[in-house]
Amino acid sequence: MSFIWENTLLAMIAFAILYWLLSRYAFAPLFSIMEKRRELVLAQMNEAAQTREQAIAYVEEQKQALEQARKDAYDIIEQSKQTGGKQAESIMADAKAEANRLKDDAVREIESEKNKAVAALRSELGTASVQIASRLIKKEVENGPAQEELVNQYLNEVGGRQ
Repeated sequence: MSFIWENTLLAMIAFAILYWLLSRYAFAPLFSIMEKRRELVLAQMNEAAQTREQAIAYVEEQKQALEQARKDAYDIIEQSKQTGGKQAESIMADAKAEANRLKDDAVREIESEKNKAVAALRSELGTASVQIASRLIKKEVENGPAQEELVNQYLNEVGGRQ
């Protein structure tokens, strides 16, 4: 086998022309397509990372919302307990006030009935005194045992009416 310089030079020139043609018309569009593909893959990776971060943020937000809802529910329960306690205290206070009012009314009514009874007794005693005086005047009894007997007799009659 012999080495021919002309063929080698011709092959090198053909290779250089082919390389130049490929780089001008094939490599530039091919590298451009590959660069666009690389950018698309990077954009998709960035979008996936952002989506993952958004999902994590959303999960955290949901956890916080759930925790807030639990806290609100606990606050509502506590407020209901306090309101119930206040209402119970209010009902008890109203009941005590009503009981005191009823007791006071009963005491006033008893006092009124007592006063009426005392007034009636005084009226009867006044009538009895007038009757005793009229009997004493009718008999014109002197001071002594007869008058005392008459008072005792009348008191026994008044005592028997009860």
